[in-house]
Amino acid sequence: MNALKTTVLLALLTGILIAAGQALGGRQGAVMALGLAAVMNFASYWFSDKIVLGMYRAVPIDKLPPEMARAGARLRMIVERLTMKAGLPVPKVYVIPSAAPNAFATGRDPQHAAVAATAGILELLDDQELEGVMAHELAHVRHRDILTGSVVATIAGAISILANMAQWAAMFGGGRRDEENSGASGIGLLVTALIAPIAATIIQLAISRGREYAADAGAATLTQNPLALARALEKLEMMATRRPMQAANPSTAHLFIVNPLRGGGLASLFSTHPPMVERVARLRAMTGVVSA
Repeated sequence: MNALKTTVLLALLTGILIAAGQALGGRQGAVMALGLAAVMNFASYWFSDKIVLGMYRAVPIDKLPPEMARAGARLRMIVERLTMKAGLPVPKVYVIPSAAPNAFATGRDPQHAAVAATAGILELLDDQELEGVMAHELAHVRHRDILTGSVVATIAGAISILANMAQWAAMFGGGRRDEENSGASGIGLLVTALIAPIAATIIQLAISRGREYAADAGAATLTQNPLALARALEKLEMMATRRPMQAANPSTAHLFIVNPLRGGGLASLFSTHPPMVERVARLRAMTGVVSA
């Protein structure tokens, strides 16, 4: 089922990419966008984990500086204990040098998975809470969500780049050419600049919100401690407002356990994560059920 979902999402995002290329450069732009989509599809399948980890300068725990070695060892021990309990291969473990508390999982399958936690989350959470967070990420691995999320992150990023190019082209002379010359119309460029990133975000929404509830439930079942994850989520939500992740890329927001991008009003409608109040309420309702 996840393979079919990934294929459909790739097709949708590829269509958006080609449409953006058409608006940016006419027929020639569409052909170039198709070529880019082919390259991105290949790269996002085989290398999306490396792309995302590199984007956040994630460091393997065996290469951490001495002052982070103890925190890295603590993280590795928790991940190894959980994977043994879940019957999963031990993923590669990374630490992101960011004070903003957050975490994500990436990779194409459980045999090629990686989990990453920020330095901030290692400082903020106690062992039970951190265990709940990493169990959430391992639930994404077990449910094979990680390929879908990583692929969407890579291609959504490409769409955002094309949308930005369309915006600048519309501002600086894009309207002086027409379709007969395989150029881009100003209106087409403007529409692309506005619609393409919104469409990519809606696709991110479609894959993310339901996955987060399922991963929360999976973590609660694995740890038999839903309240620890509930406490962790409340802390992360509070700190995400106080200490947002400055370098967070919107195309990867859906990968994180809590939304690294802050915003209220209309922006909250396009959040890649379900409401935190609802997530916590569901976890609290599981108390006494997971052990039954």
